[in-house]
Formats: sequence, structure tokens, C-alpha cells
Amino acid sequence: MPPPCPPPGALTKPNKPYFFYGHRKPTQSRPTVRGGLFSNRQTVNPEKFRRSTAAHEPFDLQKWDPDDEANRKPPYGKDPSEKFFSLAKNLSPIARYIVDAFRKHKQWSPQLVQELNRLRRVTPTLVTEVLKFPDVDPRVSSKFFHWAGKQKGYKHDFACYNAYAYFLNRSNHFREADQLPELMHMQGKPPTEKQFEILIRMHADSNRGLRVHYVYEKMKKFGVKPRVFLYNRIMDALVKTNHLDLAMSVYRDFKEEGLSEENVTYMILIKGLCKAGRLDEMFDLVDRMRKNLCKPDVFAYTAMVKVLVSEGNLNGCLTVWEEMKKDGVEPDSMAYSTLIMALCEGKFVDKGYELFKEMKGRNCLIDRAIYGSLIEAYVVDGKVGSACDLLKDLINSGYRADLAIYNSLIKGLCNSKLVDRAYKLFQATIREDLQPDFNTVNPILICYAELKKLDDFCKLLEQMQKLGFSINESLLDFFSGVVEKNDGVAIAMEVFEFLKIRNYINVPIYNILMDALFKNGDESKALSLFHELKDADLAPDSSTLCNAILCYIKIGDVREACNLYNAVKEMSSVPSIDAYYALVKGLSGIGEVDAAMVLVRDCLAHVTGGPMEFKYALTVIHVCKSNDARKVVEVVGEMAEQGCTPSSITCTAVVYGMCKHGSIEEARSVFLSMRESKFISEADVIVYDEFLIDHMKETTADLVLSGIKFFGLESKLKAKGVVINR
Repeated sequence: MPPPCPPPGALTKPNKPYFFYGHRKPTQSRPTVRGGLFSNRQTVNPEKFRRSTAAHEPFDLQKWDPDDEANRKPPYGKDPSEKFFSLAKNLSPIARYIVDAFRKHKQWSPQLVQELNRLRRVTPTLVTEVLKFPDVDPRVSSKFFHWAGKQKGYKHDFACYNAYAYFLNRSNHFREADQLPELMHMQGKPPTEKQFEILIRMHADSNRGLRVHYVYEKMKKFGVKPRVFLYNRIMDALVKTNHLDLAMSVYRDFKEEGLSEENVTYMILIKGLCKAGRLDEMFDLVDRMRKNLCKPDVFAYTAMVKVLVSEGNLNGCLTVWEEMKKDGVEPDSMAYSTLIMALCEGKFVDKGYELFKEMKGRNCLIDRAIYGSLIEAYVVDGKVGSACDLLKDLINSGYRADLAIYNSLIKGLCNSKLVDRAYKLFQATIREDLQPDFNTVNPILICYAELKKLDDFCKLLEQMQKLGFSINESLLDFFSGVVEKNDGVAIAMEVFEFLKIRNYINVPIYNILMDALFKNGDESKALSLFHELKDADLAPDSSTLCNAILCYIKIGDVREACNLYNAVKEMSSVPSIDAYYALVKGLSGIGEVDAAMVLVRDCLAHVTGGPMEFKYALTVIHVCKSNDARKVVEVVGEMAEQGCTPSSITCTAVVYGMCKHGSIEEARSVFLSMRESKFISEADVIVYDEFLIDHMKETTADLVLSGIKFFGLESKLKAKGVVINR
């Protein structure tokens, strides 16, 4: 008898999912295994990344350049997911499956949870591995950490918590990381010193000193006692973030715990006290260090000097230096150079030279930087002879002077009017192939100009041209520096007139001189240069026209200034802020209200960081829409509180706004209030009242004309013999 047939349900029994944990070792013929449940589920086409060699020429090693951009870039395009898979290839298969699910879903969702539920169990090692993966949305990883903790019979281990702390800090969620000890305690895993050490190290590396102290206080609350090295880390972080008092309170806790200081402990606090200038407490700590541990060595004293130098406390440096001598510690070359260079910068060059002689007497190695600091300090102090003696000593010691030393000496000699000796040093820089720059020759040029040796000036320009200097740029820098000196404008004009004969003149030099003459109050001379520029067939640029606008406004020729403004706009350029301000000021002074407000808007539309007065002018016009003088006065008062004194531009804005949106009575109320606040005088009130009436007439006439044109009455008026002249 045949066996009975199985029921239909038995034939369609679902396959039980099979989980495997890893792949076989890759071989040369088959390097990677793909298509598994826990491997990358996206098939990568190898042809896409294969380099095509058919179209390339054969490689020639002699023509190969490693710095060529073509050799740096791969000849194939990168797939967007290539970076992800290059990072994920070091993960285990299940971890790669999880992070690939994160990448595919991009956020925590039921679909992602459904994919994760396909896994029988997620182990703490797997959670740690996923949290260490960098290229994942931090919100998804955080949700995954909490989801894994809800598995039946699962508990995070210390490696999980540590990886979670690193992950939160990496994603800049350090406040949430600080709550990790409470989370561990709540989940039955009391935190140890290691977890607090991780938090302290992360905050210390990011210079969050107060956060370090917050974690330290939490450490005490959990009853965890830090060891000496962790105390040092806490105090060092607090000292570096300028929380010395908190560091000293931690040191008191350190002593109460009965711990013994290390050399590092003392030096952290000593450097912090030096930085704060609390030298008495610092010396008490040094005495305690001598009694309990050891005497500070030369490196410790050098560290103290460096900290005091960084804070500019030279008296403290000298005090520490004397203490070092009392302690019988001999300074080395680094200690000498640190203090000597600091004294030279602080204008204690005589004291620095004493230490320099002491250094030579002990046969210490003297660096060239020490010579350079002393020479520069002597030049600043006006002792050029001593600086030259140091140069001879430098050369006799076997050193070669660098360009900075020569530049300092040339500058000092030129300040003493010893230009011939300065020129010899310039020749020395050429002989030694030091490639002199503009800072080398500029003092000589200025000295020639001051001494009226203009022939030598031109010879030096010719020599500079042979050395490869750009004469135009050098002359621009020269004139820019000369006009800043006392009586520099007159000297610059003399050199300018002499160079005009030699054809060394260009438009930027005219601009510099026009600007200097305007600032010096000589507008007529500046305008004569402007006319001379146009007569010389040189094309003025926008800077030239802006300087001319300032001059014309200063002498009261507003119309010509407006013509130059139009010329700037025709050049597709934008006038300077000073030109805009001068034009608006000039137009406001002659009652051209509409033109002034048009320029205000044009300036704020084209210039970044326009005048604050222009911005308040538009605010005044906007507030005038309410036809309330009290609100306008409030804006004017706010303007004065911000340090922007109301001027004619503000009054012009009131006239414009009230004529367009308000009434004459409200405008007069604003002017009376400004007179009471002493922003304008009684005469100004009368002038602006006339401007107000005239502008109201113009506004009314414009409205009437607009109405006539709108209703088509212009032809009827012409038929009756009425002529409209507008």
C-alpha cells in the first residue's frame, strides 16, 4: 500500500532564514564575496571603474611629472557611494549590513527597524563597531544605540558606552555625552574612571574648561576618585582655558585625597600662576616643589619665562631670572634667547645687551635671531652705531646677516640722514645675493627725497629696474608712505614734479596726491592736478573722479560734482562711500531733495556697509507714512543714541517723507523738536522750512501734471492756449 500523501500545507512550508557570520578568506582569483544577505546588496560593475588604456599613449618615464594635475586625478569618475564602501570594507558583514541599511533609509523609520529585526541578535561588539563608523547620520546611530539596549537579555558593555561617548563628541553632541554616567547608572552599569577620563579628554582637547570641571564634579558625586594623571589633565585644561581659581580648588581636593604631586602637577599650576601674574603664590609653589619633590631645572625656569613673555610681564621675567640664579641653575642658550628677544621687544635693549655679553662670556651658542633682535631694538632706540657694531660682531662670529637685519640697519641709517652708508649696505645685499625688496630701498628713496637729492633718486630707480623691481608699484608704495609723514605732501609734490619730466607718472600716483591734498585742505591744488591729468591725455579712473567730487563739493560746486558722478556711472563703476556722502550732503545743502534721496538709495543698493545716516534716512521716510511727528522724533532720538548725530541729510529725509506721505505741519513739528534738542539751530529751521514749502510745491505740481496727462487733458489745454512748461 502506498504511503499517504502529505497535506498541502507541508509542501509549501516557508524556508527558515539561515544566518552566517562572515565570509571565507578572499583569494587572488576571487577577492570579494558578493550577493550574501549581510554583504553589500548593490552590485558594483567593475567595468565602470576599469581604466581604459587603449586611448592612452605609452608611458614615458622621462616625460612624467609628479606635480602635474593630470597625474594626480584618476582618469575615471568616482561613484557617489564609493567613499561609503571604501570605509565599510573593513567592517564585519553584519555591521556592513547595518550601516548599509542606515545609508539606504537615511533616517530612523519602521522600515529600518524591520530590516534590523531580521537579525536574530545584535551583540555589544557589533554595536561598538557600528558606532565607530564615521559616515552615518548621528541621529540614526543614537536611535540604534537605544534600540539595541531594548533587546531581550541584552546589556551594553563598557566598550559600547565608550564608543557612544566618542560618537556623541564626534557629532558635537558633547552635552548629551556628559549625561552618559547617569545613563550607565540607570542601566545597572556604574561608570568607572575610564568613562570620566574619556569625557575629560574630549572636553580638554576642545578647550571646554568649564565642561571639564562639570565632569569632575559629577565624578565626585558618583564617588569615583581620579588618579594623579587625571588630576593633572583636569588642572591643565582649566589653566589653559583661564580658569585658574577652579584649577586651584581642584588642587586642594588633590591634597585632601592625600595624593603626592608629580613634576607635571607643579609645572601646570606654576605656569598658570605665571600667566595670571600671581608671582607670590607661584614662588610659594616653587618652594613647596623644592621641599617635596625636586629643585626646578633650567627647562622649568625657561617655561616660566616663556609664559611671562607671552603675557608681556618683563618685570616678572627678570624676577624669575634672579630666582633661577639664586637656585644655582645655569641658563642655557634657549633661556638666554627667550629673555633677550623679549627684552628687545619691550624696549629694554640695554638689559638685553648685558645678558648678551654674559652669554658670550659663558661661550653659549648665540643664534643669529638674537643679533637680529638686538640690532632692530638699537635702531628703534636711535642707537645706530651700536647696531652697526653688532653687525660687525655678527660677521666676525661666522654668521651671514639676513635681509631683515640689513633692512633694519638701512632704515636706522636713513633716519639719521646717513644715506650714503645706507646705500653701501644696499649694495652689500646685492653682492650677497639676498634679493632686496621694496622695504630695503624705500628708506633710501625717502631720504633722497627729504635731502632733495633727486638725481640720486632717479639713479636708484634705474638700478631697481635692472634688479627686476616693478617701478610703477614701487612708486605707488613710495608716494603712499611719504604723504603720511609730516610735511610729506610738499616733499611728494617736489618728487612728482621732478618725475614728471622723466615720464615716471601714471594715474594712480595722481590719485594718491589728489587724496593727500584734499585731506591737507588744499582742494584747489588737487583740482589743478585733476585738470592737468585730463590735459595730459591720461584717462582718469573712478578713484580720480571720486577725489574730484570731494574737492568740488568742498568748494561748493555741486553741479560739477554731479556731472562727475554721472561720468563714474557711465564707466559702469561705483563711487566711493565718501563721494556718495559728500554728494548727498551737498545736494541737501542746496535743497535738491529728490536727487539727494535717489543717491541715498543708490548708495545702499551698491555699497556694502553704507553710512548709518543713510540707513536712518530711509527709516525716517518710512516712519513719515504715519504722518506722526512724535514717531519721527523717536527715530531721530534713537539715531543720536547710536552715536549718529542728525545732520542736513536727516532733515532732507524729513522734508522728502512729509511732502510725500505727511503734511507741512508735522514736518515743522519735527524741526522744532530737533531745535529743542539742539540738533539744528534757529537759522537751520528757517532754511529747512523754505525747502519744505518749495518741495511741497514741486510735489503738488508733479501730481497736477500727472493727473492732466492721465485724464488726457493736455490737448484741451493747448487748444485753449495754455502752455505747460514742466
